Amino acid sequence: MYENLRIENQAGIAVVTISREKALNALNTATMSELRHFFSEEAPKTAGLKGVVLTGAGEKAFVAGADITEFSRLNAAEGAAFARNGQEVFDLIERFPRPVVAAVQGFALGGGCELAMACHLRVAGERARFGQPEVNLGLIPGYGGTQRLIRYIGRSKALELLMTADMIGAEEALRLGLVNCVVSSGQEVAKACEMVEKIAAKAPVAIAKIIECVNAYFSAEADGLTLEAAAFGACCDTEDFREGVSAFIEKRTAHFQGK
Repeated sequence: MYENLRIENQAGIAVVTISREKALNALNTATMSELRHFFSEEAPKTAGLKGVVLTGAGEKAFVAGADITEFSRLNAAEGAAFARNGQEVFDLIERFPRPVVAAVQGFALGGGCELAMACHLRVAGERARFGQPEVNLGLIPGYGGTQRLIRYIGRSKALELLMTADMIGAEEALRLGLVNCVVSSGQEVAKACEMVEKIAAKAPVAIAKIIECVNAYFSAEADGLTLEAAAFGACCDTEDFREGVSAFIEKRTAHFQGK
């Protein structure tokens, strides 16, 4: 179905591999279209989906950036449209109601770093490298990098990385809060799946509401506290809430149905 994405269902977890290894998994237009289709059409209709793990083919790169050959001749209007398209795709990932975990091996640069940041959680292999080197091309990040990097590591350090184009390794990314954990090389996908499994044991409706409310914190249009109160109320009206309370009182493991 897809040319540049390889989808594997691992016990209810969709492991999505960007499969352009010879191009270091660079995000060309076709790949972005396939990511859009997967997160807007295929994944929402996948029965029993626990979550998504995003990774790249090979050991050298998660995603080494966008495909420079596709935007080297863009004018201002075309460049703005190009960036908006990428932002829309990554917003789909950020708003997806099931956990999306990036399993990062090797380089996550430019659009690759932006893609990882659009995921809810990030697992880094010990040889992972992160950066936004767009200024080396006379550009800035266009897929949300100037906004999301600040969320994770703060204004001062984000400005430093954005303006110097410096790369950071996995341990520094962990120290700064850019990634959730660092694992041995080759264990990235396994750890990401483990995290999805742990989250999948919780109430699915509540998980979706958490994603929605946390995203609202960074939205100029949303009132996060008002949304949180409404989401709390909505959870109170679910079968999962009743099951969770009963299980707590009865000292047993809750079995949530996502209802």
